[in-house]
Amino acid sequence: MTTATSLSAPASTPAFQQVSLKRKVKNGVATTLVWLSFLIAVVPLVWVLYTVIANGIKRIPYSNWWGQDLGSVLSDEVGGGVLHAIIGTLLQALVCGIIAVPLGLLVAIYLVEYGRGTKLARVTTFMVDILSGVPSIVAALFIYALWITTFGLPRSAFAVSLALVLLMVPVVVRSSEEMLRIVPDDLREASYALGVPKWKTIVKIVLPTALSGIIGGVMMALARVMGETAPLLVLVGYSSFVNFNVFKGEMASLPLLMNNERVTNSMTPGSVGFDRIWGAALTLVIIIALINLLATVISRLVAPKKK
Repeated sequence: MTTATSLSAPASTPAFQQVSLKRKVKNGVATTLVWLSFLIAVVPLVWVLYTVIANGIKRIPYSNWWGQDLGSVLSDEVGGGVLHAIIGTLLQALVCGIIAVPLGLLVAIYLVEYGRGTKLARVTTFMVDILSGVPSIVAALFIYALWITTFGLPRSAFAVSLALVLLMVPVVVRSSEEMLRIVPDDLREASYALGVPKWKTIVKIVLPTALSGIIGGVMMALARVMGETAPLLVLVGYSSFVNFNVFKGEMASLPLLMNNERVTNSMTPGSVGFDRIWGAALTLVIIIALINLLATVISRLVAPKKK
């Protein structure tokens, strides 16, 4: 007896539907708005960058700009450099980073790994949100009231770093928290299944996986605080000489140098003070760009390798 096997005919491919004119118009309008928003955001940025480069490039090429301070020249005398301001900016940012990065990273680890759903975590998140909106002058006045008025300690670069910590910590917490959250839970569960303790899972699995993003967030926060001026005006005086002691004496920085030149010199285009301000602004932009470039290179080196 033969059995007839019937094969069903393959399903017919649905016919291509013509895109309606209404959808084409909506797509065109949306595309136009996206490009228009992009141009509105980019044009001022390019304009500012061009202005800084055009006005500041006059002083940058000279070797004494990078290798000398202003201690040996008069305020209105041509010459000198910004070595003292560069060193002051980097020292203050370094001290700030040493304090803010571990503190912010530990808070982020608690929020993601230990404090999910707890009342303390909610309160911490709320306080981080508030701190992220605190103006720099408020942070400076708080440190002044605590460090100088209450403890009786002198104005110093270390006090500036403490004020910058208040501005940097919330950025580090938020960026690190987001990077830790995108680490797949499968990695954590696989580690727990092998009997690895939670703290070691965080150190050996979670942090290395999120490290490249954390570094980018830290550098973004560092770039933000390096351009702050209010804490410098309140908590430390300007010095035209190089000072390596963050706990004693006045110390310059690039934002403080620009403010000092604005106060003491003429701002007529082509004058000494005018050229120094724009040169210091371009120097600060170059330093921040180099830091971001270094962060990008480090992030790629420490990023998990695809096998």
